[in-house]
Amino acid sequence: MEARPFKEIDRAQVIELWKTCGLTRPWNDPDKDISRKLAVQPELFFVGEIEGKIIASVMAGYDGHRGSIYYLAVSPQHQGRGFGAALMQKAEVALLAMGCPKLNILVRSSNEAVLAFYNRLGYAADDVVCIGKRLIPDT
Repeated sequence: MEARPFKEIDRAQVIELWKTCGLTRPWNDPDKDISRKLAVQPELFFVGEIEGKIIASVMAGYDGHRGSIYYLAVSPQHQGRGFGAALMQKAEVALLAMGCPKLNILVRSSNEAVLAFYNRLGYAADDVVCIGKRLIPDT
């Protein structure tokens, strides 16, 4: 897998990947999410490609205090081969180069497989509650 920065030509394949991996939700328009990312720290949006096909993605962000990871996805037929870990490492290296001291990742508590994946990468649950407020509705 070649891990590289996102290019506009990847948009449709990335959205399809997210849908295949069950990452899209009715209240989050994936096309708008990509456009928003391209407006802020686009250098922290990576894809994994094999023979011209996008098989993985990750978005990262850094606000000067903490880093965040979003849309880590690996196509089901390519999971378990280290591609997700490779993209996480790419994101971690990029964030570390920016001076990012800590990463926060939101994972649904019911998603045991993903929690186990992050645990294997050295991540652990923090004693926090995630709260949110929608400022711009996508629907």
